[in-house]
Amino acid sequence: MTMSSLEALKKELVETVKAANDIPALEEVRVTALGKKGKVTDMMKTLGGLDPEQRKQMGQALNQLKDEISAAIEARAALLKRAALEERLKTEKIDMTLSPRPRPQGTIHPISRTIGELTDIFADMGFSVAEGPEIENDFNNFTALNFPPGHPARQMHDTFYLPDVAGQTGDQAKRLLRTHTSTVQVHVMQTQKPPIRVIIPGRTYRSDYDMTHTPMFHQLEGLLIDKTAHMGHLKGCLIEFCKRFFEVDELPTRFRPSFFPFTEPSAEMDIGCSRAGGELKIGAGNDWLEILGCGMVHPQVLKNCGINPDEYQGFAFGMGIERIAMLKYGIPDLRTFFESDLRWLKHYGFGPTGEA
Repeated sequence: MTMSSLEALKKELVETVKAANDIPALEEVRVTALGKKGKVTDMMKTLGGLDPEQRKQMGQALNQLKDEISAAIEARAALLKRAALEERLKTEKIDMTLSPRPRPQGTIHPISRTIGELTDIFADMGFSVAEGPEIENDFNNFTALNFPPGHPARQMHDTFYLPDVAGQTGDQAKRLLRTHTSTVQVHVMQTQKPPIRVIIPGRTYRSDYDMTHTPMFHQLEGLLIDKTAHMGHLKGCLIEFCKRFFEVDELPTRFRPSFFPFTEPSAEMDIGCSRAGGELKIGAGNDWLEILGCGMVHPQVLKNCGINPDEYQGFAFGMGIERIAMLKYGIPDLRTFFESDLRWLKHYGFGPTGEA
């Protein structure tokens, strides 16, 4: 190995770098020159056989050659990238003189679609829509609805609590994100005189997250208060709702005894279904599917809201909007409702005229 051989190698490699006409070809040049088995690397491996003075001299020369070839490769790469960008800019252009092309329409979220369907169905039964605050006090969320002081729903692992209101004490001071839309029932009964017939769709919050639970979700509550309401009216109302919502004329239903602090008696409503072949089909079948909770408004709740339970009675019901949307439209995971995935929305969303 001599200085003249290094000069010859330098000339050869520089010419090869200049000849590379794209990034892959330039990468091959780099590997050939500076890779583990490259020409410069191979020459460095021979330094051990030289005497100390030659080793010093040739080592410096080889390091300088390595730096020069690396710099030449970087400069050529920058040049090639700039040329590629200029070529893209020439070919990837927009002709502003063309007529504007129609863009895809936006889609309606399944939650919005379902709330609209529920509102239409219950409006035909004479129900109006009521709304209320999402930040509530402990009285409206729990006490007025007959939840005892030690009820598990009041615990922090289930409920999102906010700092207490300064200057107030008791359950009026405690602030929280409402855990159900039943709080609006309290506001309605406190501010409206019977008869009352309202539905309450809205956001609710609970500390939970998995395939069937999210920290924020939507509920719909229904409330009817008058002097003659009874359990038969409740059953007829809900059976008609399920038939219309799921678009099944012959829909088996049943009401199972249950317990809720704010209704007495209380029940859970099931609808008939079939799970044959691993596919859920709503309608006549050999199985049942829980759909909602309901019951006659507890006399103590009426009393807490300023309504005389000896004169008035009524019924209430509640359901998860995401849950019934999942059942109707075949959506398998609750969390996907809130992930803002445009592909998901394009698949499950609805056009402005209601088409899927």
